[in-house]
Amino acid sequence: MVKPKRRFVCQACGGVSLRWQGQCPDCAEWSTLAEDAPETVFSAKHDLSGGGRAFTFASLDAPVTLPVRRPTGLAEFDRALGGGLVPGSAILMGGDPGIGKSTLLLQAAAKIAMAGGDAIYISGEEAADQVRLRADRLGLGKAPLRLAAATSVRDILTTLGGMSAPALLVIDSIQTMHSDQIEGAPGTVSQVRGCAFELIRYAKETGAALVLVGHVTKDGSIAGPRVLEHMVDVVMSFEGERSHQYRILRALKNRFGAVDEIGVFAMAGAGLEEVGNPSLLFLSGRSEAVAGSAVFPALEGTRPVLVEIQALTVRLASGATPRRAVVGWDSGRLAMLLAVLEARCGLSFSSAEVYLNVAGGYRLTDPAADLAVAAALVSALADRPLAHGAVWFGEISLAGEVRPVAHAGIRIKEAAKLGFSKAHGPQAANGEDAPGLSYAPIRLLPNLVDRVMAGA
Repeated sequence: MVKPKRRFVCQACGGVSLRWQGQCPDCAEWSTLAEDAPETVFSAKHDLSGGGRAFTFASLDAPVTLPVRRPTGLAEFDRALGGGLVPGSAILMGGDPGIGKSTLLLQAAAKIAMAGGDAIYISGEEAADQVRLRADRLGLGKAPLRLAAATSVRDILTTLGGMSAPALLVIDSIQTMHSDQIEGAPGTVSQVRGCAFELIRYAKETGAALVLVGHVTKDGSIAGPRVLEHMVDVVMSFEGERSHQYRILRALKNRFGAVDEIGVFAMAGAGLEEVGNPSLLFLSGRSEAVAGSAVFPALEGTRPVLVEIQALTVRLASGATPRRAVVGWDSGRLAMLLAVLEARCGLSFSSAEVYLNVAGGYRLTDPAADLAVAAALVSALADRPLAHGAVWFGEISLAGEVRPVAHAGIRIKEAAKLGFSKAHGPQAANGEDAPGLSYAPIRLLPNLVDRVMAGA
C-alpha cells in the first residue's frame, strides 16, 4: 500500500524535517521550513520486480567517441571549463549578486552566435529590453543571439521542442524558473529541483550545452538543494571583490576536465576582459621593497599566479588585547603559524597586533603559502624589507620544518619568466633552477629568520 507522508523542507539549506519547526535543525535559520509535496513511501510488501523495462549492460572496453568541445570565444572561460563546452553538458554557475555572471554568459553566448553557432539566452530576472541594453553597452548589439524573457519551464521546453537544439542554452537564473506541475513558489527546493531536472534532461537528449545561473546564500554557497550540484556536470564559481577590478572563474566540479582550473577576467567599461597573465595584474604597483611584503608563486590548477602577501605588526601597550585580522587567507592557519614562529624561533607576537592581506583581494588556499606568510611576518616584525627580486614558497610543519610542495618547478619557472632572480623554498626543490634564477633552499624556520635579518 502507498502511504502519503508529510515533510517540511528548509528553503535555505534543503534540510528535511518530518514536522514543522520555527528553526531549521540543520542550518539554524528561522522561519525557513515549508511543507513540500507529499512523498509516497512504499511498504515492505510492495513489489517492484515487474512492469519495468529491461536494459543491456556495456563493457569497459567498449569503443567510445569523445565529444568535440565547442570554444566559447573566451579563452579564460574555456580554460576553466577544461577546453570548451561539451555538447549535452549541464553547467551550474554561482556567484555574488552584481559580480558579472550575466555579463560573462551574455558575452560567451554572443561570441558563439557570431561564430556561426546557435545560442539562446533566456532571462527570468530581466526583461528582454534590459538584456538588449546591456548587449549594446558591451558592443554586442549586432550578434545573432536569440533572446527571451520567460520563467515557465513548460513554455520554454515547448518552444525549444519546435526548433533544432541550440549549441548553447543559458537560463538566468534557475531560482526564477517554475513548473505548474510542482507545488510551491519559484525558488523553493521542490521547484528548483524539478525545473533543473527537466532542463538537464532536455540538454542530455538534444546535445545542447546548458548553463544554469544560480543564486548564492550569504555564506557564498549556491542556494537551493544540494542535490542540484550533483545533478549537473560542472559547477563553477565566479568570484571577486566589487572594490577590485579582477574576477576569477573557478571550476569546483568538472566531469569533463580538471578541477581547480581558473579563468581570470578584469571588469572594464566594455564588459569583462580576459587577463592572459594574472601575475602582472596582482603584482601591479609594486615598485620598491618594503617591510612586510613577500611574493608567493601560487598554483591554481595548472596555472601559476604570483601574488603579493602583505603583513603589518603594531606593538601595543602592556595589558592590551592584540587583534588578528586576515584578508584572503585562513585565520586559523595564521594563528598556527604565529605559534610556530614563537615556539621554534623565539619571536614574540603576543604583544603585537597582526594584520595580513593578500593584495588584489585574491584568496589563497594553497598550503605552500606558509613560507611566504612567515617571511612577511618576520620582515614586518623586524622592519626589514625582503629582497625585491625574490619569491617564497613552502609548507611549514608544527616542528618548524619547511616541507616540499607540489609543482615547485612550475612555480620557479613562472617567477623567472617575470624577472625574479631568486627563489626560497624547501630543499626537495633544490634541482629546479630556471635560467636567470637561483634557488636557495630552507630546511628549518630559524634559517628563514636568519635570511630575513640578512636582507636576503
